[in-house]
Amino acid sequence: MDRIDRQLLAALVNDGRATYQELGRLVRLSSNTVADRVRKLRKDGVIRGYRAELDLAVLGRGLQILTDIRLRETVDRAGFERGLVNVPQVIAAMRMTGDYDYLLHVVVANALELEHIVDRLKAELGVREARSRLLLHEVPLGQDRILDV
Repeated sequence: MDRIDRQLLAALVNDGRATYQELGRLVRLSSNTVADRVRKLRKDGVIRGYRAELDLAVLGRGLQILTDIRLRETVDRAGFERGLVNVPQVIAAMRMTGDYDYLLHVVVANALELEHIVDRLKAELGVREARSRLLLHEVPLGQDRILDV
């Protein structure tokens, strides 16, 4: 991966809908050459997909919560992970090292909804302990920063 690939990736991180023509102007290459490079980056797995970024507050999910989860000893981790698919308020889950088993990113409309989610996780998915923290704001650093390393 060379400097031009890194420039293309940075541009796509910031605007996944950029056309090959726009990208070509940015890196001073033809749109066909850019298309070939982007296809190769996709084939190599560097680019995994393109997605829309949602405004959760506009969708009525203005509270973002980070919740540390500790499972009961007898809970099957794979079963817990499969069960999260049925809890749409959980938009990300990471298995962790340390005192807790998972970190969940939960989006809710209000504290009552969060209470229901935590109760559901305990009753249905074998959560022993949940420690939640309100996300005040996210510092917009961006994935494209890693391209400068």
